Amino acid sequence: MDNRRLPYAVLLCALVFVLWQVWLHYFPLPPPLPPENRPEVREIAATGEGKAAAPAAAPGVAANQAAPSAGAIAVEPAVKSSPPAVAAEAAGEPAAPAGKPIAAAAEERVVLQGRQARAVFTNRGAQLLSLMVPEPGKGKELDLVRARAGGPYPYALSDLKLRPLPLNDVLFAVEKAADGRTATFRYNGPAGSAEKRFGFDERGLLAVEVKAGVGAGWGIVLGPGIGNPTAAELGSRYAQRGAVWKSGEDVKVQDPKSETELRDLPGRDLRWAGVEDTYFLAAAVPESGLARVLLQPVLVRSGADGARFIPVPPKDQLTSEQKDLNREFELVIEPAGDSLSLLCFWGPKNYEQLKSLRLGLEETVPLGSLSWVARPLLAGLHWIHDHVVANYGWAIILMTVLIKVLMLPLTHHSTLSMRKMQTLNPKMQSIREKYRPKLKDKQGRPNVEMQRKMNEEIMALYKAEGVNPAGGCLPLLLQMPILFAFYRLLSTSVELRHAPWIWWVQDLSAADPYIVLPLVMGVTQFLQVYFAPQSGDPMQRRLFLFMPVVMLAFFLPAPSGLVLYWLTNNVLTIFQQSFYNRFYKIEPAKP
Repeated sequence: MDNRRLPYAVLLCALVFVLWQVWLHYFPLPPPLPPENRPEVREIAATGEGKAAAPAAAPGVAANQAAPSAGAIAVEPAVKSSPPAVAAEAAGEPAAPAGKPIAAAAEERVVLQGRQARAVFTNRGAQLLSLMVPEPGKGKELDLVRARAGGPYPYALSDLKLRPLPLNDVLFAVEKAADGRTATFRYNGPAGSAEKRFGFDERGLLAVEVKAGVGAGWGIVLGPGIGNPTAAELGSRYAQRGAVWKSGEDVKVQDPKSETELRDLPGRDLRWAGVEDTYFLAAAVPESGLARVLLQPVLVRSGADGARFIPVPPKDQLTSEQKDLNREFELVIEPAGDSLSLLCFWGPKNYEQLKSLRLGLEETVPLGSLSWVARPLLAGLHWIHDHVVANYGWAIILMTVLIKVLMLPLTHHSTLSMRKMQTLNPKMQSIREKYRPKLKDKQGRPNVEMQRKMNEEIMALYKAEGVNPAGGCLPLLLQMPILFAFYRLLSTSVELRHAPWIWWVQDLSAADPYIVLPLVMGVTQFLQVYFAPQSGDPMQRRLFLFMPVVMLAFFLPAPSGLVLYWLTNNVLTIFQQSFYNRFYKIEPAKP
């Protein structure tokens, strides 16, 4: 077999893969055509009557984020499979429980201050309206509660058909601790009885304890979604949004784009569950009383007054408009009895911070199978950013220089091997010319025996001259894990989200809007290939000169930080090759 064809096959496969990824980036596959008959799904709507006027929003609550109305949003799952039936009230309001009535006279906001987070609750239903956390590297706060046109909000109560309970519309009496970190909400009246206690602990986790006297079958709502992503973030094919949970030792992530039915997560082995996007997480860790968690996919219709959520209908009932809507997950956490205790994390997916909590939440940072490479790179970037230069762009450049220096002994040996191979090109060409007429028989069929002898003679030449034909490829192969680890790191690390470098590059985790960096990188890639020692095969030389086009296509939609790393590596390699061209002259061997 002629081994000269092997590089062509490898490069052709790489070219097909890269072009397919670029095509999907700019021309995503269209959804399937809708069926002929598409019944509409009733949209969730608020129906409150006789609601008291809501006071002005407290600091930290988005201006377009309304408080829950007296008639909470009714969520009726439009799915074929429902959770198991439970005992419920046949009709009308639930009977008033025994005991002294407890309720508030007016609606109010309750602000709890944690170590870093600030939570704003309303006593109408004891629900979370806003949770502000510092935006990493920006010096400002970010609200992790989705702005919506109406309830239910996080920590509202729902039945197991995902319908909000009347308790979400009543006014709870509030008792707030003097330290400003804990508050207890109580209600006892015609809508039932409930007590909710919220408090930040020393680690910044939100402890949640709920007791409800509403009969069998209720749950606590978390979501839908997290934060308030921009239109560009919602439309990005690289953005990750969905549900995440850990059952036993396995962490599972569910994308709502492909989900239409309710999912039931048994609580027996469930370590935690939550909603996430690429950079932020809201997760509940059960302390006691968990029965199961229900995941309900919902369609998101955005408006000037916030988001409205529509349960996803079956696939054969989706309208063309609904297919274009974004999707999120709503979680309903069901207790085994009449009480439930949770520890909740709300915040950025900072690997070291999550790891320090010792809850396994650091596994939500998707560093992939190369996490053993990505974690040291991230730690190095942090150290350079904190101790050398407070700019992640320059930190990437310095990290690339450091990697190049550490790999210098290997690249030195590899470069000398490649240059020595270049001196052998005339002898190799002489061997190939000797066997060329014998490689095929008269019928044009390959002569395997002659090809084997030619390859053996070439390998004997390599051995006699002390040359490793694979030595030149080794540095590139060693750089590939670093390349893909950088890709994961820059695409998922919240520290690099919206991190600027210089001038027009204001987000190292996003593609260059003017494609300047990829174009410059393509030029340096061409110069690197041009100055590198060339093989004697003209076809191989032309093929390697085509590689910069493939790399350019790969890097066009890539994060700017990744392009900056590869560009810096190319520039350093060009200087290194220029040094060898000047001080290590090549004297071709005579055939």
